[in-house]
Amino acid sequence: MLKFVLSPIRLCVGWSLSPRILGLTAAVMLVLLRVTIGWHFYSEGVDKKAAGDWTAAPFFANAKGPLAENFRQLVWDADGQFRLNRAAAMENWAIFRNEVGTHYGFNDSQKKQAQANYAKAVEQYDWVLAENAADLEEFELGRERIEKLETDAQEKAMRDGVASLGGQRDTIRREWQQKAAPTLSQIDAIWANYEADQNALATTEQADANPYFSLDKPRLQRIDTSVIDGFVPYFDIAIGLCLLLGFFTPVAALAAAGFLGSVFLSQFPPTTGPTSSNYQLIECMACFVLAATGSGRFAGLDYFLHLAVRKVFGGEAPQS
Repeated sequence: MLKFVLSPIRLCVGWSLSPRILGLTAAVMLVLLRVTIGWHFYSEGVDKKAAGDWTAAPFFANAKGPLAENFRQLVWDADGQFRLNRAAAMENWAIFRNEVGTHYGFNDSQKKQAQANYAKAVEQYDWVLAENAADLEEFELGRERIEKLETDAQEKAMRDGVASLGGQRDTIRREWQQKAAPTLSQIDAIWANYEADQNALATTEQADANPYFSLDKPRLQRIDTSVIDGFVPYFDIAIGLCLLLGFFTPVAALAAAGFLGSVFLSQFPPTTGPTSSNYQLIECMACFVLAATGSGRFAGLDYFLHLAVRKVFGGEAPQS
């Protein structure tokens, strides 16, 4: 009778008789949590890979908080210095023209057409610069002002100390970036079309024998979105599969937590609404739970690895 009376209280405080022992219900919930987060990462990775042109640039560019500048520096050519440098851009396109010909084994006729595509892209590039000359002049004049805002420690400290002034600085930066945004967008379109036009010169036999040849972005620093964009989809897929299968779960969960934690920090302090990073913080904490409990040992491949570890190190029987 007493057990019947106390059952509701037991349900409220936790069904397991000891908080140090995971009961069947807790194990099932951990498995469901692991599979849910695993599917989230896996599906995100597949979607990013399928998109082809996915990039983390907008996410980093719109970072806020004390670490905002560190995240903004991860954007490839964030201030357009490379794309607006005619000599550097033309050299990059010329190298690609030669490499794509070697890649497919172009004949003389195809090489001439590749040169014509190059000349066409250069003509379009020059037209875009000429059409946006006024905005680009203001953009270049504003570059010094932006650098001063970022490097002047005294002014930066003063502005960051007052929320309204910190927001004013971000507003100035956004207005400055908007001066060059249309030009950079058009240059990106020329870049993409140039890549497609050069690959389209390959015959059916050449295309079947060789993979599509991409016009890669040149590395401007040790790590930026030119590297991150190619890495993240595979990272998401790998983490997702590990969590779904319960394989090396603590390592996978900690890697996921680190990734989600960086998302949270890039938008700190978090705000309410659909763009809030509180969601990433919650999932990050859930990943720490998965790592701390070794949840892959419940209905996961880590169970079998744990058996082998127990045979070597001894101790109590492994959890099932």
